[in-house]
Amino acid sequence: MLRSILRRATLSKFQPGLIIPQRIHPQSKLYSSKNAKASLSKAKKADAKSKSKTKDPSSAVASIAGEDFESAGADDFEAARARHLVDDEKDPSLDVGPNGRPLFTSTPSLSQMTRKDACSYMKFSEKGLKEVLPEGLPTGMVTEFKESMRTALLVRQSFLDLRDNFRRIVDPPKWSSHTKAPKARKQVVLDGPVSCGKSIALAMLVHWARDEGWLVLYAPRGREWTHGGFFYKNPETGLWDTPVQAENVLKDFLKYNESRLQQLPCQIFDPIPLGEGAGVGWMKGVESMALPEGTMLYDLVQMGIKYSHAAVGVVVRLRRELSLVKNVPVLIVIDQYNNWFTFTEYEEPVTVRSCRPIHARELAMVNAFRSMMHDDMMVGAFSHSTAVGKLRQDLPDVPVDARVNFPRYSLDEAATVCHYYLRQRLVRREAFSEENWKKVYYLSNGNGAEMRWLVPLMR
Repeated sequence: MLRSILRRATLSKFQPGLIIPQRIHPQSKLYSSKNAKASLSKAKKADAKSKSKTKDPSSAVASIAGEDFESAGADDFEAARARHLVDDEKDPSLDVGPNGRPLFTSTPSLSQMTRKDACSYMKFSEKGLKEVLPEGLPTGMVTEFKESMRTALLVRQSFLDLRDNFRRIVDPPKWSSHTKAPKARKQVVLDGPVSCGKSIALAMLVHWARDEGWLVLYAPRGREWTHGGFFYKNPETGLWDTPVQAENVLKDFLKYNESRLQQLPCQIFDPIPLGEGAGVGWMKGVESMALPEGTMLYDLVQMGIKYSHAAVGVVVRLRRELSLVKNVPVLIVIDQYNNWFTFTEYEEPVTVRSCRPIHARELAMVNAFRSMMHDDMMVGAFSHSTAVGKLRQDLPDVPVDARVNFPRYSLDEAATVCHYYLRQRLVRREAFSEENWKKVYYLSNGNGAEMRWLVPLMR
């Protein structure tokens, strides 16, 4: 009530002739390609519409009050749903999936998962996920946890196949002479339609590999390597240095792997070349930093974090060092990998009136990590939500057979997902039926985000 009174007072003091200037972002360009006269006429029309709308302030206040009531009702509904879910934990009979199967798996870890665990949910703890994935959780995973009000993920057969692919490389099974062993790929690129679960599969793969004791470099936001921060052209290499991104990558790499890096010695002791620091220019009179023998990988990473001038050089050197580690399996995981095959947001001035867009391959960090033409284990995933556009099938520096299509939900997976949302009270039990959840599946074509949005609309 008080909020409605205050907004009524605000509307009564509103001056129709007052024009509020639009706020301009400090990084936006101060020119426009639109016609000034057309913009002025549009502004006049908008002003006329605003005048006609402000003639009846009571209706405006009523609509605002209605919106407040709806938002308050939604908040009350979510609070009530959360309370009911707490009570539901005491009733294990609700944890039933399609055909009476258990909805949640009893297998304690991702390493022990088998085909029998497919199409079931695995419970995680939010604290445990943040400890194993300190670089950050994928957006799709965060949204799923928020909407379902539970930190649980579907165990998919496509994930188990991806996990077993890398497991066979490190620990090859003994196949009989009559059985044909499946081909194991050391380099994999996950492609597929939007919201099919590629990023979540990568995060679960990193979780499994770290549980197994592997050394994993995980970049959940590969697009950030090509956007934001400072960029300088290094005259020695001809590539562009991005020291802010380099420092962030090193910090993320250190978050989970600090104790392991303290045990791994460096194999290359050439001096680290220096570049421009982030906003501080070149270091006077110094072109490189010495790397004494006996230096550990931990000390190398710390050097890049402490000295902005050495950050990019350390990231490039780290890529070479990871190829030489033999004591422990090493896995490089890059999400939003398709952003490394197109142009960045950076531009190089060519003339006074023109600039040239800089391609991702011209960045020193991307140039060091993008290639898959090596013998190291590496997996990347395309992110179509970043609006990069469709790339050609044969990508440069990527093996021809590395690209794997990651599927959307199958009918069996969709059945489990819909029963899970029923368990989490996203849909009323009286409206839930096999016919309705199949309608949701076929309408969304197995898109996970769309299914989660459509399930509450069952009637």
